[in-house]
Amino acid sequence: MSNPTTSRAFTVGKINDVWTQQITDVSVDDLGEGDVLIAVEYSCINYKDGLATSEKGRVARIDPLIAGVDLAGTVVESASPDFLVGDQVIAHGYDIGVARHGGYSALARIPAQWLVAVPTGMTTRTAMMIGTAGFTAALSVDALERAGLTKGFGPVLVTGATGGVGSVAVGMLAARGYEVVASTGKAASSDWLKSIGASDIILREETSAESPKPLERERWAGSVDCVGGSTLAYVLRTLNYGASVAASGLTGGNGLATTVLPFILRGVNLLGIDSVQTPIAIRRAMWTRIATDLRPSWLDTEHAQIIGLAELPAQLDNILAGKMQGRVLVDPNL
Repeated sequence: MSNPTTSRAFTVGKINDVWTQQITDVSVDDLGEGDVLIAVEYSCINYKDGLATSEKGRVARIDPLIAGVDLAGTVVESASPDFLVGDQVIAHGYDIGVARHGGYSALARIPAQWLVAVPTGMTTRTAMMIGTAGFTAALSVDALERAGLTKGFGPVLVTGATGGVGSVAVGMLAARGYEVVASTGKAASSDWLKSIGASDIILREETSAESPKPLERERWAGSVDCVGGSTLAYVLRTLNYGASVAASGLTGGNGLATTVLPFILRGVNLLGIDSVQTPIAIRRAMWTRIATDLRPSWLDTEHAQIIGLAELPAQLDNILAGKMQGRVLVDPNL
């Protein structure tokens, strides 16, 4: 690709006061500031993308916005000595797809200090099979282990397990030898969850049920919670003594009705996980781990649905409605 002047992109914003999603050609000069121009090969779909592309989501901070909070591709122009033309790179988090243009575009301009080189043993496709969601899962598993999670002390619960964060967390925990119990509202997905590493399945009705009891029977050696709300409250009151939950989601609501008793009587830990502002040194080190000891066993074999820009609206609606299973990749060149 030599001297590109426009980029085919999926944009959202108001046209004549009407919130509009459209595919349009965007001038390369309008892609924003940054010293590296990337030919995007894949992006993917995250819950935050659904919010950013919905008027009710109130996430988009520029108008128009090229959505897509993550991307992977090949450098085509660079003013940075750290990245050369032809290098394959990953970008996600920070302001991408929210306050600056993102991955639903044939081209993206990104600051070099936000970029991660695609690790050895991964491709741009497998990098986006992981994506922002999988990176969040990796941070969650790392935080649990740093807080003391070890094998042999009981099952680890993953909530929202058919989603992006949850499904990657299942695979990462299983690959590291943990007994993984997956919670889902989709009973029909049980066999698929077992194929990616879950040893047992419990339904969302159990993990989202409210209870007047501040503590219940100890069940979990740890948990990756992607849901929040009543589900996170359930996890807190059922963790083993001294266990931890890594919380990163709010699909079940941003409120938390609990008491101090799990913390002061069982010594449990609530670990907040943020993947947006993770410092770049930690980000790059975590991607190296994702390619090695945190690599999900299914990464090279699991099928991913690949869609073009025209198919985005339906899939963005699906993720907001909780109807998505696993990873959906976006090829902006389709």
